[in-house]
This record gives sequence, structure tokens and C-alpha cells, in this order.
Amino acid sequence: MKVLQNAPDEILVVASSTLCNLLLEFSPSKEPILESGAIELLCSLTQSDNLALRVNGVWALMNMAFQAEQKIKADILRGLSTEQLFQLLSDSDVNVLMKTLGLLRNLLSTRPHIDQIISTHGKQIMQAVTLILEGEHNVEVKEQTLCILANIADGTTAKEFIMTNDDILQKIKYYMSHSNAKLQLAAMFCVSNLIWNEEEGSQDRQDKLRDIGVVDILHKLSQSSDPNLCEKAKTALQQYLA
Repeated sequence: MKVLQNAPDEILVVASSTLCNLLLEFSPSKEPILESGAIELLCSLTQSDNLALRVNGVWALMNMAFQAEQKIKADILRGLSTEQLFQLLSDSDVNVLMKTLGLLRNLLSTRPHIDQIISTHGKQIMQAVTLILEGEHNVEVKEQTLCILANIADGTTAKEFIMTNDDILQKIKYYMSHSNAKLQLAAMFCVSNLIWNEEEGSQDRQDKLRDIGVVDILHKLSQSSDPNLCEKAKTALQQYLA
């Protein structure tokens, strides 16, 4: 990795592209690459003026974070810094934005990791999510962002960052009634994770979501001609009956 630190851009583009593949979760090369300083190199690439290097840097980090242990995720966040992470989330290139959202989604997986990351970075992450859901972005970007919210909603303590944020709750409600079924479904995953009966505090969350009109929307969606939406709505409504 040290050899690559000062390599010309064209070599870095090829090398970082190769790293994207080598850092997939099942790759036997993953451990030695991590030990040789890959995180530091890739984090520095995300700050490059060269678009291909920014894309490859964040893409490789996204692959590295997939099903990774908490230490690797913490090292990525430390190496990248929240400031740079949010810089990438406001990048004008949609590929950079999508890969950064993918990275964030992979970081926010498995409950202990979700709760840990949200406890330290929750405020900034919720701000970033809000800005993207309010912005002029394509369906794929907004779907990925709602999936990040669904992951946060699956946390144990992280849930409260959604439940105490009325703006985010209204956005989830808005996307449940969106004209695009992908966005509706992603919003429904958020709701399902918030109201699941077996979770502590589910009754209070169910009551709050009922008060803002979510149950009315679920009833409408349970009559949807889209089988996925219909099924998801019925499953969510069952949580209110159990």
C-alpha cells in the first residue's frame, strides 16, 4: 500500500478498482489488505479531485464494511472522519453519493453496531438523511436513504433517534404514500422495524405512529394492487392486533 501512496492517478485508478473486488466479504485477500494500511489509503482517495478515484475509494470502503466486525467499521469511521463522510454525501456525482450511502448502510448493520454508531454520530447522520430525502435526487438514492433509516429503526436504542424526530417521521409517512412503489416499500420497512411487537417500547411507538396517521395509510396499502405493498401493510397491521 505504501508504494501506492504517491503513485500517479492512472495507476491508482487501476489499483483501487482491483481493491474493490479484493475487499468483498468472502475474499481471502481481505485480511492481508487490511493489515497493510488499506483503510488509510482508501480514505485519502475519497478526498481526490479525480472522480474515478473518489468513486473507487468509497466503493472499496463500502465492500470492506460489508458484514465487517465492529473494529473495522470503527477504523473506517475514524479514518474517514464524519466530516468527510458528509462531504461525500453532498458530492455532485451520483455514483459517489450511491456508494457513500451503501457504505453507511453497511456500517449500520447488526444491532450492536447500529446502536454504537448512532450513539456517537446519530445527530449528523439524521441531518444527512433529512437533507437527501428533501433534495432533488433520483429514486435509487432516496430508496437507499430510506433503507438506511430502516436499519436505524432496527437498532435497540437507535430507534429513538427516529421516534424523537418529528420531521423524519413525517418523511417516512410521506414516502409511504409516494407514487413510486420502491420508495413506499422502503418506508414500510422503517415502520415495520419501529412497531415490531416483541421489541421493548413497541406500544408507545405504535401509538405515536397511529397518532400521526400511519395506520390509516397501512389500511389503504393493504388494499394495494401491488402484492409486495399489500403483504407488507398486512404484516404491519397485524402488529397492532397482536
